[in-house]
Amino acid sequence: MKKLLFQFDTDPMPSVFDVVVGYDGGADIITGYPNVTPENVGALVDGTIYTRGGSEKKSTAIFVGGGSMAAGEAVFKAVRKRFFGPFRVSCMLDSNGSNTTAAAGVALVAKAAGSLQGKRAVVLAGTGPVGMRSAALLAKEGATVTLAGRNLAKAQEAAKAIETRFKVEIRAIETADAESRAAAVNDADVAFSAGAIGLELVSEAQWQGARDLAFLADYNAQPPLGFGGIEATDKGKERHGKTVFGALGIGGLKLKLHRACVAKLFESSEQVLDAEEIYALAKEMA
Repeated sequence: MKKLLFQFDTDPMPSVFDVVVGYDGGADIITGYPNVTPENVGALVDGTIYTRGGSEKKSTAIFVGGGSMAAGEAVFKAVRKRFFGPFRVSCMLDSNGSNTTAAAGVALVAKAAGSLQGKRAVVLAGTGPVGMRSAALLAKEGATVTLAGRNLAKAQEAAKAIETRFKVEIRAIETADAESRAAAVNDADVAFSAGAIGLELVSEAQWQGARDLAFLADYNAQPPLGFGGIEATDKGKERHGKTVFGALGIGGLKLKLHRACVAKLFESSEQVLDAEEIYALAKEMA
């Protein structure tokens, strides 16, 4: 049986990145659908669950992607709601690559730290999908997590969404300027940067003097990086007495993880890969 991966994308165009990684993960044929919503996904799901029977079903799988995690979560929920009894196929959620990216980043830092239990962690520019997922996984590891954003209301909204979804506590703060971001890092043991391309959030001089800060992870691969003075290729490199990870250092595991998740979809018809399941696999691979 051909391994068929159906890509339900919430954006106007299905992600080429996800298609490439899907093939690298072992799919034989990938069919992408754009503008997928909870309202129109039902018929697509029906096509995946009513065609093949028995052990053949494991050769059909669903990948939900797109730029918006909120939209992806809604579609993923609608997909799973359509399943019943044996009428189901494996499915994965990775909107904006946030599950695999955050899982890789947190897994690498957790391995380097030995334990994140009781650590103070801050996620700068944390209101986006990758930042929010990182905050959630850090909290699940037992860290005390602060989610920082330029706007307090937006940071609080993101923190509440994480708390509702993952049943963890997240503190929200406003970091509208370089001084407030530096202060947030100075109060942390672990710092993640999840900001947009082209914006340095904390300078090298600011973070190198943070007394308790031991681990930094930056998801931005394009200069200037979120943390000044680190390189995108850093993977557990020591700089100024701190262990640092750059986007490409994290990205190697992210790509391997993404491929491994796609391969796992075809092991049975009952795989459900969301943040928790993807993170568990990341920890095994880190």
